[in-house]
Amino acid sequence: MRGRGAAAGVLPSELGSYQQAVRLALTNDLITSARPRPGALEQVLHWADQLTRDLRELFGYTVIATTTQVRVVRRLDAFDETQRLLFAKKGKPFDRRRLAYLCLVLALFQRSRVEISLADLVRAFAPAANTIEGLGFDPTVSAHKAAVVDCLDWLVERGALRLSDGSLDAWAHDTERGDALFDIDHDICAVVFKPARPVQHLTSAAGLLESSGGRVRPEDAARRARRLLVEHPVVYFAQVDPEVAGFLRQPDLAADLARLTGLAVECRAEGVMLADAGGRFTDKPFPGRGGAVNRAAGLLLAKMADLLEDPVERSSVTFHDLPSDADDQRDLLARIDSALPRAGVVRELAWAPPPGAEPGAGIPPSAEVALVEGARLAAMVGELYEELGAASFSSMWQHDPEGLLDAAVTLLTELRLVRRHPGGVLLLPAFARYRNITLALPDRRHNQGQLGLHLSPSLPEESLS
Repeated sequence: MRGRGAAAGVLPSELGSYQQAVRLALTNDLITSARPRPGALEQVLHWADQLTRDLRELFGYTVIATTTQVRVVRRLDAFDETQRLLFAKKGKPFDRRRLAYLCLVLALFQRSRVEISLADLVRAFAPAANTIEGLGFDPTVSAHKAAVVDCLDWLVERGALRLSDGSLDAWAHDTERGDALFDIDHDICAVVFKPARPVQHLTSAAGLLESSGGRVRPEDAARRARRLLVEHPVVYFAQVDPEVAGFLRQPDLAADLARLTGLAVECRAEGVMLADAGGRFTDKPFPGRGGAVNRAAGLLLAKMADLLEDPVERSSVTFHDLPSDADDQRDLLARIDSALPRAGVVRELAWAPPPGAEPGAGIPPSAEVALVEGARLAAMVGELYEELGAASFSSMWQHDPEGLLDAAVTLLTELRLVRRHPGGVLLLPAFARYRNITLALPDRRHNQGQLGLHLSPSLPEESLS
């Protein structure tokens, strides 16, 4: 369902500027005068009307654009583990306490107030937290204070709060004498979280999704296919519904997304991806000089590829059917729903999944992928430490090969190059594009002993979107 096509009416001479605005809007949860960088807001606002039309028609997204901020309200088709990274500080995802504190703090802001002191906020916040079993707030507990500081820092970073006096650190060190004063931007607070339905009236987290499952109309399947491509590094046909896979194979859909984003749509027998040669549409450039975890992940891919290319070693490898996204979704939804509070839900207003509805009910084609056992992965990391020396993996990891292995597997999982599986990891088809990863020479300009990665000339060096 192509409609009128992406970027209709944009002049060829201005297409690059528009594509950059699209990438900014899709890769940032919120754009302000200072976030992600000065000048970005003006660039996106210049294309606000065109951006609003394209994102609504192609993805069903809503663009909220004012003179002070731009936010894209997405339609979620499914939950995935990487969504937790939206709420993080210095790359570390918020735990349940921080997420709960963040919701409680936002709920305290009233339109009638344009500023609030930290002392007043805590006085109002603490009773609400203490009424929740298992949560609570005690100003004498360092972990509780650190969680509050992380939540307020997150809001300050997005412009929802502006520190006008005092210091968060001073309060954290001495809650009796320390204090801080914040200006509140209610417009930004209002768009930080806009659920599809009131969360207090949900009997299942599936109510936050665009569809509760089952077969969808062709135009909805087309939008879902486009959303998958811009939201995930790679999409495998074997993991999605047949209707969605059919649209992913259509050249019109690829042409629209290529024109919209300025990236190349790469379609293979196993799936499709937006190939990002310049690292302009990703928060995880790979391969590259991303530190010890990035390098270890790349070198592990090379060793796993060697395992499959060696006839003797390959004979000992077992293969498994690739689980569908629907399988993952059922498991994740069950885990989320197990923690939903039941008290206080008004049943007459509550949303519940329609009878018999199940996310991802289509039956995708089967595909077999290799399983690399945990013991083999551990041996591969041990070989890297022997070959390169423990010190080459930085002081954080040189005495923790198990921790580095877990971090590297997490990165590869988020890039959809492997999938965690009982006993090890499943190698997903896109891993093969990085099979020729090798160590690059150290960067003498920085002289930090950090070795980067590069691909052999036979393969393009491209990041996953």
